[in-house]
Amino acid sequence: MRFQLSILSLFSFVIFAQNTQTIRGLITDKESKFPLIGVTVAVINIDPIIGTTTNENGEFKLENIPLGRHKISISYLGYKPQNIPNVLVNSGKETILDFQLEENVVEADEVVINGYGDKTATNSQMAVISARSFNLEEAQRYAGSLNDPSRMAANYAGVSGTNDNRNDIVIRGNSPLGLLWRLEGIEIPNPNHFGSIGATGGPISMLNSNQLAKSDFLTGAFPANFGNANSGVFDLQMRRGNNEKREHLLMFGFNGLEAGVEGPFSKKSKASYLINYRYSTLSILDALGMNLGTGGAIPKYQDINFKFDIPTKKAGKFVVFGIGGFSSIAILDSKNTSKSNYSNGLQDLSYSTKMGIIGVSHTYFFNSNTYLKTVLATSYSYEPSLIDSVIITPTVRPMGEYEGYFSNQRTSLNISLNKKIDKKNTFNTGFNIDRLGFSIKDRFNTATIADTYDWKDIRNAAGANILAQGWVQLQHKFTEKLTLNAGLHTQYFSINNKSFALEPRLGSRYQLSNKVAFNLGMGLHNQSQMQFLYFQKTLTNGVYTETNKNLGFTTSAHAIAGIDYNISKDWRIKIETYYQRIYNAAVESNPSYFSALNIGGDFNIPTNDSLISKGNGYNYGAELTIEKFFGNGFYVLQTTSVFTSRYAGSDGIWRNTVFNGGYVGNLIGGYEYKVSKKTTLSVDFKATLAGGRRMLPIDLEASKLARKTEFDYSRAYENQFPLYFRTDIKFGVRIDGKKTAHQFALSVQNITNHKNAFNQVYNSATNQVKINNQLGLLIIPQYRFLF
Repeated sequence: MRFQLSILSLFSFVIFAQNTQTIRGLITDKESKFPLIGVTVAVINIDPIIGTTTNENGEFKLENIPLGRHKISISYLGYKPQNIPNVLVNSGKETILDFQLEENVVEADEVVINGYGDKTATNSQMAVISARSFNLEEAQRYAGSLNDPSRMAANYAGVSGTNDNRNDIVIRGNSPLGLLWRLEGIEIPNPNHFGSIGATGGPISMLNSNQLAKSDFLTGAFPANFGNANSGVFDLQMRRGNNEKREHLLMFGFNGLEAGVEGPFSKKSKASYLINYRYSTLSILDALGMNLGTGGAIPKYQDINFKFDIPTKKAGKFVVFGIGGFSSIAILDSKNTSKSNYSNGLQDLSYSTKMGIIGVSHTYFFNSNTYLKTVLATSYSYEPSLIDSVIITPTVRPMGEYEGYFSNQRTSLNISLNKKIDKKNTFNTGFNIDRLGFSIKDRFNTATIADTYDWKDIRNAAGANILAQGWVQLQHKFTEKLTLNAGLHTQYFSINNKSFALEPRLGSRYQLSNKVAFNLGMGLHNQSQMQFLYFQKTLTNGVYTETNKNLGFTTSAHAIAGIDYNISKDWRIKIETYYQRIYNAAVESNPSYFSALNIGGDFNIPTNDSLISKGNGYNYGAELTIEKFFGNGFYVLQTTSVFTSRYAGSDGIWRNTVFNGGYVGNLIGGYEYKVSKKTTLSVDFKATLAGGRRMLPIDLEASKLARKTEFDYSRAYENQFPLYFRTDIKFGVRIDGKKTAHQFALSVQNITNHKNAFNQVYNSATNQVKINNQLGLLIIPQYRFLF
């Protein structure tokens, strides 16, 4: 009886739900970022049309908007209009949107553009090629993405995401270490749980997709305000909390049990807060029989994201933001809890990570065309790891094999000045200074007799270095059709006198017609080595020396050409071709296959010493994107990337990099069906086909003699694992209640249960080489409650 009453209450709850909601937001000039007064904003797919204009602060408010998806039109005299075809309105949360309008170069009483605009236009006005934006809904929509921005980006052209266990961003054959993570205008450490030292990815993201605003993802030839990166940039922005009413979120899924709250500090204040906390639930999924790839070991983690937005009348706007999280796992072969992808069968592995960042930004407008933005932030990361060999006679017991303790503390100051000189010219300059504190200590046991210890230091260093960067760039619009961006970036790393670089950058866009545009981009990009690499110790004549200390920057030259073709208002085709030349990569002084360009292909930390900056490499390829933006209830995204990635070590032999899969193809899509005014069903699909990962072949006979894994380096990266194939599907139900919204999803990962290779390991217990497979069929439920 109680169950029947509960069901009756639920149906009553849905039937008498409210049918409207509010859309609010802010509209600014794209170049100057200054609020625009009097902009017309209207919802045009309802009858009658509901419209309004922005107030003196550039704010607009549309009330009593029916629930569902809507088209919004934005127009302003002297500016290019915008049509946003897919704005989701639900009952549990107000829809808050920010837009940027671009001023026309040519004076006119009312400029009418017949083209369809760029629905992937970035926040950065200087990015004209190999760049696109994404929003919160995209990060949560795609099948297989698990609400992770990194896994979402793996669907884009040029990105290879063939590792189910990590969300590394492999761009155009480059190491994932070449990626720059930025948050609110400042560089941040690896924002992933269980991310190995120096890496940029991990199994689970600390970034909460519910916290994200429109953000940018760049894959080459990026503007001059981005530095110390060779492959790409994730430039993330956090959204503002609702500054008029308090709203809440509860969520359960693969990423954890989550609670969020946002709202105004007071009824009279326009300041707002936004906080999301998450606690791991993988133990629950494991209890349900889902294979997480970690055997009997359960990953544990929790994290928090927050942002406080504090505008003032005369002193500008202040923002306080931060991310924090920690994680741990123990994979113990001695306890028979393993059967893990990360173990060789006779190891105990204990690993944990801690990361936190807090920052303050201040934006001040001197006038409507000039503003100064200052960001001050500090971050800390700590990654201890212990590896024990498991001895099986006469009793099973662990014996110390490796200990590593890595910590980094970064203090960053970023100051940028932006001035819109006139309709044709925008000037931007600034500098970034990082104090990079570190403590690096690891050692391994060289003893060959069981239960004895003879520890040898690999690295043992502590201190701080300065990374200083500066830039200047100018955008000039010759006409409405032709735009040129030119810039110069410089950077200096204090670790030695060999780390200084000047980097010219250039980007251009020519709008041939309302439907067709050509884009060009080129530039030099330099990146320092991972800090741990500089402090490798070498024993020479009984004395330890740091023989990698003189490494310089790794340099890459990017050249990219592309064409955008808007077939219709919802369909587009994009083609890009690129060539990247890499030099000054770290290689060994004696002839060998090794190159730092391959670091990041696994969880191992390299221990190579006597490195010099004389390595070379190149990447080239072509990319095709066919995209149907969400409209009429469905969307489609098809991307194809064909590429080559090669390098030469100090032996002068050109080889495939570990990331040279050769090709990646993605097909994703989704459909929504509105059952009633309050209930919507959805299905999303993804299929990926990609070349297998390159491998170092294991020398079985040498491994048997050594009782540990020995590789055949003479055949480095010649062979690949079999092709990677995976299909995912996600079913969803969205129910709008009275001032609440319920969202249910069931995600089926790898629905064909295809056996994709993860790695190969030598098992000293069986004297065999075993190939571990990645995740098989995995079913993940998710529930999201907004109120």
